[in-house]
Amino acid sequence: MSKSINFLLTLFLLLSFNHVVTQCSEVDEFDELLALDDELEREKEHDGVKSSEAEVLTKAQRIVHELNNENTERIVNGYEFVLVLGYAPWCSRSAELMPHFAEAANSLKEFGNSLVLAKLDGDRFTKAASFLGIKGYPTLLLFVNGTSQPYSGGFTADDIVIWARKRTGTPVIRISTEKAAEEFLKKYHTFLIGRFDKFEGPEYEEFVSAAKSDNETQFVDVSKVELAQVLYPDIKPTGNFLGIVKSEPERYTAYDGAFRLDKIMEFLSYNKFPLVTQLTEMNSVSVYSSPAKHQVFVFANTDDFKNLLDSLQEVARTFKSKIMLIYVDINDENLAKPFLTMFGLEESTNTVVAAFDNGMSSKFLLESKPTRSNIEEFCSKLVQGSLLTYFKSQPIPDNTEAIVQVVVGKTFDEEILNSKKDVVLEVFTPRCFNCEDTSKQVEKLAKHYKSSSNLIFARIDASANEHPKLQVNDFPTLLLYKANDKTNPIKLSTKSSLKELAASINKHVKVKDQVAKDEL
Repeated sequence: MSKSINFLLTLFLLLSFNHVVTQCSEVDEFDELLALDDELEREKEHDGVKSSEAEVLTKAQRIVHELNNENTERIVNGYEFVLVLGYAPWCSRSAELMPHFAEAANSLKEFGNSLVLAKLDGDRFTKAASFLGIKGYPTLLLFVNGTSQPYSGGFTADDIVIWARKRTGTPVIRISTEKAAEEFLKKYHTFLIGRFDKFEGPEYEEFVSAAKSDNETQFVDVSKVELAQVLYPDIKPTGNFLGIVKSEPERYTAYDGAFRLDKIMEFLSYNKFPLVTQLTEMNSVSVYSSPAKHQVFVFANTDDFKNLLDSLQEVARTFKSKIMLIYVDINDENLAKPFLTMFGLEESTNTVVAAFDNGMSSKFLLESKPTRSNIEEFCSKLVQGSLLTYFKSQPIPDNTEAIVQVVVGKTFDEEILNSKKDVVLEVFTPRCFNCEDTSKQVEKLAKHYKSSSNLIFARIDASANEHPKLQVNDFPTLLLYKANDKTNPIKLSTKSSLKELAASINKHVKVKDQVAKDEL
């Protein structure tokens, strides 16, 4: 299909957000229209005539049902398999998914798949959305004989096609001819190939079970060695074989483990991604759920990434199956900013290399220039467990004239934990509704105790500074660190009056050298 046809098809589906396409009054009429389209298409192919763009659009209109309050129940109950996309016109992620859904619809039709695709503007047809169980957007649901099943695949057209075919009875594609193998290579860029002398037995059954369990990768089986070599040139000529094929320099990877479901799935999980994976909205769920123990993120603009790519691929080869290397466009606010904010680098325009362990419970930052050798050393220490966890910090401030000392992540040890004095610490965030009132109280208390030689007042912005010994989730928070016990700070009430706070401080701290002071 030409690019212009694809564009018009996408445009049609997006514009259809704003109106309801006329539906056939009965399910049988829908089938008859599709059959008529197919017949006309075959006649034109026989005559060597290509369909016009308008005709392609008409067929697209019929391929994807437009659901509404009147026809939804009839359609989801009228077919064995129906894949429904619930969307809202105002939802940007819905708009991003729509062209992929349209492309998937066409591909499935070409495959002769029995799955029916339908879409519903849930914002407009709330009754139908409630009936289907659609509560957010976008939502994909598979209905099997009228019963819904959650969608668990990816969000590109290929992902939707693979998931849908697996769920509707085609978990493995069988290749029997050289022509079929060549056609398969045109359509699939990443796949798992299994060569078996016979399509039976325990090892083959485990292979098929893995195909059913996986949601994202196409499985293909073949018996003849010469056909297998079309898909995987270096395949071994004897015995059962498994290997993954990807469209990148590291194209072929053979499996050398036992033919067991769990081992095959583990192999697939570690090898299905490119050496360097670009994070997108469409693959984010798959990337985040990767079993890789460590994920290294490279945030860079397009040009800087191109210059780094060869080096990054070499590093990825070195740490294959140990580290997942991920590229994020630093200019993509939706994808990059949430991560960069965790390091206090949300305004950065220079290349940033950062890492997380599985579950993102610890984070790490490359604080030297992002050269190949530095990135490789960073990854090596990450795998060895010798990298220091990164805690974000604002620049060290000048507190010379400050009556309330400003503490940052880098000075927390010196100003709080290692200080020989008692410290009252205010922990706040700029967006905290009640923090301003507490800050005013702390300033008044600091003036009240300004002549004390052993008591100081300090504050820290918890949104921009971190420390492993400061774990606060409620803001504002007031903590009293006693000089003789910095490991167990005393929490002071932020709802108390100034006099009550002063009484609490006096209860726990013996204030020295206190002379005339401001009245509270």
